Amino acid sequence: MIKLPSKYKSILNTQETEHAIVAIKDFFQLALSTELNLTRVTAPLFVSAGQGINDDLNGVERPVSFPVKALNDQRMEIVQSLAKWKRLKVTDLALEPGFGIYTDMNALRPDEDLDPIHSIYVDQWDWEMAIDPNDRTVYYLHEIVKKVYRCLQRTEFFLYDRYPSIKPVLPKDIKILYADDLQKKYPKLTPKEREDKVTKEYGAVFITGIGGKLHDGTIHDGRAPDYDDWITESGDGHRGLNGDILVWDSLLDSSLELSSMGIRVSPESLKAQLQERDMMEKTKFKFHSKLLKGELSQTLGGGIGQSRLCMFLLRKVHIGETQVSVWTDEIKEDCKKRGIVLL
Repeated sequence: MIKLPSKYKSILNTQETEHAIVAIKDFFQLALSTELNLTRVTAPLFVSAGQGINDDLNGVERPVSFPVKALNDQRMEIVQSLAKWKRLKVTDLALEPGFGIYTDMNALRPDEDLDPIHSIYVDQWDWEMAIDPNDRTVYYLHEIVKKVYRCLQRTEFFLYDRYPSIKPVLPKDIKILYADDLQKKYPKLTPKEREDKVTKEYGAVFITGIGGKLHDGTIHDGRAPDYDDWITESGDGHRGLNGDILVWDSLLDSSLELSSMGIRVSPESLKAQLQERDMMEKTKFKFHSKLLKGELSQTLGGGIGQSRLCMFLLRKVHIGETQVSVWTDEIKEDCKKRGIVLL
């Protein structure tokens, strides 16, 4: 559990923070789109229920849904992320390998447990790029990870140039690790404790292979079976073509996940993952049916939390300092006592 520091004073005041948030968002999305050859597209706030398009995240979260009068009360769902919608969009646009899309995604996750880095409101850059099927390798994934990390570094320096009191802390290189190696090395630690240990040591890490079973039968963290490929063998006894970028947050004394990304499932890996999770009933959904028929582009994509990135770069200790959301009375009172100004 992440604990707030007992003593804290924001480097920037509220007005400066608002200006800095805009600057970070404008700069980072330009850097990301340039680095990965991404074109901005407009994203939906909601999608039709029962099509298998909405994201199940860890496979259990409930989406917000509502009926639409003009459509004979057909139900819509507020998106939880756009992982599957993006792949459909890339396919519809017939993008060539090496080119993709990004969007400003706004989502609601009502089952989220509230804490300093989690809110029911999610704002993130969702991106997706077409890749050649021959590039469905962990080596290609790691090359894209390094490109995303360079965008984080550039944004941090851009902010330092504007606000010299916010010193850069990101290391020169991001360390590539594997979830199953961490489990073998630290079998008595929880996945979160493993993340904290290695992220504190290296400053920034990419943990590869999240969602599939580790050698001891456990999983590092949950992933739904129908977007990231977490079952394919990636070499040297490892499995999984996905992972998370984490950085060390010294103010919270904790690792902080900034991005989740991965190569998306092929027809073969989708079937294998649905079988492993005993979710073969999903094959009847429109999205899954098209994928199993080989009608969708092979893609690689991810999401980067906007408010969380701003929180880290601005040296804030609560995500409520960089976004407007709802909080319990206890959280609001605790933040007030600690001098944390929630937007």
